[in-house]
Amino acid sequence: NPGKIKGAELALSNYFDNFEITGVSVNSGVADQPVNEEIYQGAKNRVENLIKYSKENNVEADLFMSVESGITNAMGKWIIVSVAVIKDKDGYETWGTGAGFPVPDKLVQKIIDSSLGVVMDELFDAHDLSKGGGGISYLTKGAITRIDLNRDAFTMALVQFTNDFWNDKKVKKVQSDIAIKDNL
Repeated sequence: NPGKIKGAELALSNYFDNFEITGVSVNSGVADQPVNEEIYQGAKNRVENLIKYSKENNVEADLFMSVESGITNAMGKWIIVSVAVIKDKDGYETWGTGAGFPVPDKLVQKIIDSSLGVVMDELFDAHDLSKGGGGISYLTKGAITRIDLNRDAFTMALVQFTNDFWNDKKVKKVQSDIAIKDNL
């Protein structure tokens, strides 16, 4: 997905001068429209499947990255949120989220039953909004795009890799020139 690749590129460019992104489509192992915990699980599954793909194809990378968007009511109200998972070559995993946006009650079940992309395409009489700026670009009148939401999720997940004092175990700060993202 070009919006995921660009979001990852923008996030990485905040910290690294030289890097290479390779987009690989791998399975999330969750519903087409992830709900609640499936959002994180889908991103985690994609990273694990990307690592497996890399081993099987002799691809070397320092970071394996994925982002999954879904619908959640974890805070008592329904929102769409993107969750990014990053795992380094040593197995250390972090995650982060992008900004969430509210979903009207009247659309919740329709989104769960089909997908946000299908509902947005119907609402805005468009085709494949998720491949570009996303429906959020229509909802915010261009102020925020899907690329922005993905960039923010990846940036939040990078926090533990770019700050030695803000991680659960001692990890080397990422100094790499290569990063691979899945399903981007």
